[in-house]
Amino acid sequence: MNLLHVPTDQRSVSHSKELSMTTPDTPSSPPLQTATPLGQLADDTPDVMTLHTQDAYRMFTGRASDPASNAPAIPGGRRFAAVLKSIWYLSANDNPYADWILIRVYQELVSIRMQMAQTIAEREAEIEALRRKGLNLSVLSSRSPATVSLGFRSPYGYATAEAIVEFDYHVRMVKTLVLKDRLSDTDGRAAIRAIGRGLRRLFLEPIRWERNLLREEMLPLGRRDFLPGADEAARQRVRAAVALFGELPRDVFTGAEAPRHSQRRTIPTAAELRLLQQASLTIDTLPEPTAFPAGHLL
Repeated sequence: MNLLHVPTDQRSVSHSKELSMTTPDTPSSPPLQTATPLGQLADDTPDVMTLHTQDAYRMFTGRASDPASNAPAIPGGRRFAAVLKSIWYLSANDNPYADWILIRVYQELVSIRMQMAQTIAEREAEIEALRRKGLNLSVLSSRSPATVSLGFRSPYGYATAEAIVEFDYHVRMVKTLVLKDRLSDTDGRAAIRAIGRGLRRLFLEPIRWERNLLREEMLPLGRRDFLPGADEAARQRVRAAVALFGELPRDVFTGAEAPRHSQRRTIPTAAELRLLQQASLTIDTLPEPTAFPAGHLL
C-alpha cells in the first residue's frame, strides 16, 4: 500500500498555517467586566381601580373619626393594605407572629372572596336563565365611576384591591336584581350587608397586631427568642407576645406553614429545625421575666 509521506518539517509548517487560518474564527473569552447596574423594576403605567358604587368606594377608603359626634374611625381597605405591608416587612425579622397574622388574614380574605364568587355566580345564572326566556337584563354601572390610583408596595395591597372590585361587582349585581324585581329591598340590603360586615371585621383584625408588634421593645422579636439560651429581654418579648396574641401553632413556628407572601429568607438547618420543633411555645413553661419599664407593653 502506497502512503503519501510528508516530511516532519513540512507537516509542522502545514500545521502552523492551519492555526493561523483558524485562530481569527475561534471564540475567545471576553475580558472580565463589572456588572452593569440596572434600574429597579417599575410599572410602565400607574395601576388603577375603577369603582361604580358608593358602597365599594367607602369600603376602600374607610371613614375618619368625627369628634363632633364621637363617631369612631372605620378602617377601609386602604388602611388594611398599609397595615399588612408593615407586617409583611416585619416578617423579614423571622418574626413568627408576623407570619401567623399574614396567614390568618389572607385565609379569611380568600374565604370572603369565595363567598362573593359563589353569590355572584348564582346571580349571573339567574340573569342567564331570564335571557334564555327572552328577557335580557344588563348589570347596572355608574355613569361616572371613580378611578382610584393604587401603587401598592406589597402583594397584599393588590389582593385587597381585587376583593374591593369584586365587592363592587357584587353590589352592582344585587342592586340590579332589586331594581328589576328579582330581589326585595330587604333581601338586597341584607345581601350587601352580609359581605360588607365580613370585610370590615377583617380590616380591623391586623391593626392591633401591627400596633403591638411594631412597638420598639417588640421589634427584635424572632424565632430565636423562643430557643434555649435566649436572654432575659428575649424571654420578656416572648411572654408579651403569647399573652397578647396567643400560642403559636407549631407548623407556623417551624415554617412548615408559611404565608403566601413573606419577606422571611431564613432557611433553618436540620439541627436548627429540631430546636424549633422542640422549643416551648406556651407561656406557662417560660421563666418569669422582669417587667417592662413603666409605659411599655403590658
